[in-house]
Amino acid sequence: MSISLNPQTGNFLGFGACVAMMAYALFSQHVLGLQPCPLCIFQRVAVISMGTVFLIAAVHGPGQTGRRLYGVLLGVVAAGGAAVAVRHVWLQHLPPDKVPNCGPGLDYMLEAFPFTEMLTTVFSGSGECAEIVWSFLGLSMPAWVLICIVLLGGFAVWNNWRRVR
Repeated sequence: MSISLNPQTGNFLGFGACVAMMAYALFSQHVLGLQPCPLCIFQRVAVISMGTVFLIAAVHGPGQTGRRLYGVLLGVVAAGGAAVAVRHVWLQHLPPDKVPNCGPGLDYMLEAFPFTEMLTTVFSGSGECAEIVWSFLGLSMPAWVLICIVLLGGFAVWNNWRRVR
């Protein structure tokens, strides 16, 4: 017996996974009291963007060419989110003497800096981004986000590029 998953249902499942990830991020912020650093915020943007594209693809229910475009878009967004998460995990594994100094908060940077300078500052990282305040099975939250984004991105490409009978 084989279970058939049509692309539209797969896209709804991808949307659901993104909602679950954001629900946990908000739970950890508002209930557990873990404040997100600037790199965490950008990872959230990637997850929200993926969820939005998954939902649009599911509601749209396009043909093969449209599905492939959605698959590429989801893959690109996942790659961007994964790049941010990789940078975050890298910062968390630096020796203490190599960790950059803490920088200004994201809200301040958005108001005070030009957009490109704000991005450069965020991606150079700061001390707060290197701090590990939560872990599960020995992996930090950015490491889990990296795993989830890579899996969701792979699923998105597979789901939207495969041939449907």
